[in-house]
Amino acid sequence: MHFLDQAKIYVKSGGGGPGAVSFRREKYVEYGGPDGGDGGRGGDIVFEAVEGLNTLIDFRYSQHFKAPRGGHGMGKDRTGASAKPLVIKVPVGTQIISDEDQETVLADFTEVGDRVVFLEGGMGGRGNASYKTSTNRAPRQHQPGIPGEEAWVWLRLKLLADVGLVGLPNAGKSTFINAVTNTRAKVGDYAFTTLVPKLGVVRHKGREFVLADIPGLIAGAAEGAGIGDRFLGHIERCRVLIHLIDISGTGDQDPVEAMRIIEEELEAYGAELEDKPRLIALNKLDLADGELADAFADELREAGAEQVFRISGATGAGIEALMDAVLQYLPDRTRTETKGAEREDAPEDEQSGGDWSPI
Repeated sequence: MHFLDQAKIYVKSGGGGPGAVSFRREKYVEYGGPDGGDGGRGGDIVFEAVEGLNTLIDFRYSQHFKAPRGGHGMGKDRTGASAKPLVIKVPVGTQIISDEDQETVLADFTEVGDRVVFLEGGMGGRGNASYKTSTNRAPRQHQPGIPGEEAWVWLRLKLLADVGLVGLPNAGKSTFINAVTNTRAKVGDYAFTTLVPKLGVVRHKGREFVLADIPGLIAGAAEGAGIGDRFLGHIERCRVLIHLIDISGTGDQDPVEAMRIIEEELEAYGAELEDKPRLIALNKLDLADGELADAFADELREAGAEQVFRISGATGAGIEALMDAVLQYLPDRTRTETKGAEREDAPEDEQSGGDWSPI
């Protein structure tokens, strides 16, 4: 299953059924009056957040959704049947965005079972029986029914996670998430090994929280450089961010420069990401000199970093202390489920388009 986090769709609610024009035709009943029934109500367009969906890939192949029309009225004062609503199922974390400005949030689904009637079906038309008066004994007018509403909207998926993982390409994020969760993310000695976001559940000291990893950022990502910053939306709901910095000497930037680049990209993206608490983790400690790591930590603190940790995703060194610090930003209760849905770690192969199932 491919990962897709945004899609444009067309939705239209059902129109109301037309009212009927009918007159009684019964034996031995003289001057039978009007008995045309009203039309039925059209179907609503309903969005519902359900568990078991992790991506918007289904909307790549089906972009038009039209609710059924209400039944037409019939003689003998029979009202047309009201149409059933068309329920569109979306993953938890989905937002409905206006197509006009692509910014206005029309609906936000953060819990399993969230349900919104997005477009209401049209009312059914009146039959001629409803027009009967003392002076108009045989009316022939009726209403055709009110048309349904229609709209183009964008669906945008923002993953629900407690902790976000950011850093430059090849900072060791995939190795780190593999070490702290059961996720089997692809690891490679080249930039942009991670192509799509991943989720994993961390279990630490009797508590659970969800960790989100997004593709690496580079300078100019806000302007579209590299993979760009489109995946930053998946960490907007996080309580704290972990910034991994490579100190093995293989990267092009020193740690202070690496921190500055990520800080600028978070600020350029907006959505208050720059205000979220951040834990700086100097990664690949197994490939660096201990004294050099201490010097880097001091430089980062002088540059404004509040909490700096030295870790190794490969050996696990320092990870426990980092996880202890993460718990300080999370609710005090033990997490047995996430946002109403049980989440399990899942393997992923981005290059081959393998199954992506973080929830």
